[in-house]
Amino acid sequence: MPNYLSPGVFMEEVRVAPPIAGVGTSTAAFLGVVNPAATNPGGGAFAMPAKPDGSGLYTLTALNTPELVTDFEQFKVKFGDFHVANETLAHAVYGFFRNGGTRCWIVRVTSITDGAANGAVDAALKKLEAIDEVAIVAVPGAITKAVQELAIDHCATATKDRVAILDGSSQIATLTPAAISNATKNSAFAALYFPWLQVQDPIRRGALAEIPPSGHMAGIYARVDEVRGVHKAPANEDVNGASGLKYRVSKNEQDGLNPAGINCIRELNGGIRVWGARTLGGDANGAEKYISVRRTLNFIEESIQEGTQFAVFEPNDQKLWQRLKRSVGAFLEVVWKDGALFGAAREEAFYVRCDESINTAAVRDLGRVIIEVGVAIVRPAEFVIFRIEQGASLPQP
Repeated sequence: MPNYLSPGVFMEEVRVAPPIAGVGTSTAAFLGVVNPAATNPGGGAFAMPAKPDGSGLYTLTALNTPELVTDFEQFKVKFGDFHVANETLAHAVYGFFRNGGTRCWIVRVTSITDGAANGAVDAALKKLEAIDEVAIVAVPGAITKAVQELAIDHCATATKDRVAILDGSSQIATLTPAAISNATKNSAFAALYFPWLQVQDPIRRGALAEIPPSGHMAGIYARVDEVRGVHKAPANEDVNGASGLKYRVSKNEQDGLNPAGINCIRELNGGIRVWGARTLGGDANGAEKYISVRRTLNFIEESIQEGTQFAVFEPNDQKLWQRLKRSVGAFLEVVWKDGALFGAAREEAFYVRCDESINTAAVRDLGRVIIEVGVAIVRPAEFVIFRIEQGASLPQP
């Protein structure tokens, strides 16, 4: 404190840590193909929509160029209306918005299925690394091991703050986890959904199109995030726009798929509902076997990382440590009160440590400050068990 030597009113500047704001969790990114040379079954060539002022046609977005889209009308003027040229991508984006999505980045690639797909998808994913708001990544219709693992590595290794929504196989010989996932590696940063959906086909009037579920699922993630929060499992939710399923999974069949993290979409009580909420690998992923747990961790970690940037270049001393503890603690208290952390009291839900025991002289000499955070993430009530006691044998009064 300054040493005041004469009477007067004095001002002191107090350095207060800014509050940590939660980052967004529902912005998706889609990679897909638009082939202008493709022709519809009836012979119609692909063409971009006309501009409303009559000055010509809109221009198709260039390859490998991320474009932000906030509704399906924007998609049409950047990637064209429904056509076999963009069929899988258009259905995915349409399903995203119909199910509650509001923002997505789209990258046009040359292929997602053949031998050239690996390089095309890898290059597009690298472009997406710089777009910080992306929290969900999908390559609709890509069911090869190589492409799916590129998406997983992008989320788990390159960015560490996203999850990949993967599509199960469209054609299966046996209903096993390996056949459905094409033996894609396990990862807590990915969730895989099966089977493909049947939706009304705007290209072949009166028919049903069979499409991968990842676009619709990304929209459901966004819808649940908005209504309930990222900690709520994106399951037991209606799939808006789905008229049917390519394969009807029974309960006994799902019993063999769920432990491996194959999330089934089922026909239940006359509706199409998501009936799984696991990460790819399921039980093998331990504490992160639920996708809501991984996404909540992503949300907390990224929010704290971005919200503590004020500490960079500050003197690395006890005052800074206390500011960091207060700032992170206040943020986690809000997260706890929102229902994302388990515990009747704050001390049961989380802790924050930032002191000399972890910020040793050796750590400080490297110019680092370490904050240790522990959180108890709520998990889905996947198995609800009722214990009912009949009173027939109780003694009568």
